Amino acid sequence: MAGQRLVNSIEKGIVIDHIQAGMGIKLFRYLNLDKAGFTVVMIMNAASKRMGRKDIIKIQDITDLDYTVIGLIDHRATISVIDGGKIIAKKPLTLPSTVQNVLYCKNPRCVTATEKQMPHIFRLQNAGERIYKCAYCEEYVNGFEL
Repeated sequence: MAGQRLVNSIEKGIVIDHIQAGMGIKLFRYLNLDKAGFTVVMIMNAASKRMGRKDIIKIQDITDLDYTVIGLIDHRATISVIDGGKIIAKKPLTLPSTVQNVLYCKNPRCVTATEKQMPHIFRLQNAGERIYKCAYCEEYVNGFEL
């Protein structure tokens, strides 16, 4: 079709691969890629030998993102930094030990409920269940509930 181009690869940017199927849209939203002024491609439910199905996000011309958010949403995803059409680096992801302003405390008595400028800080308590605890009031939040 004239004027349309399928984006198979990028010259410079980031590829987030091996995202659990269905989680790509969460990453897309949390990284505010819908407001991006650059090319972003999201592939959903792609066939994967390793995972069965996976999501992929390709971001043109950006080489740095908030890996904390990506690690929280899917720490098994892989990050490839691309330059000149080739992978120049792979960034390891982990489940973050501390997150700020990604999870939000729902406790109405927490200082973050009354002091709106206070950052919402959570520390990992149980990696297997992704349980985080508020740094101020010690309320527990499930990291799966983004």
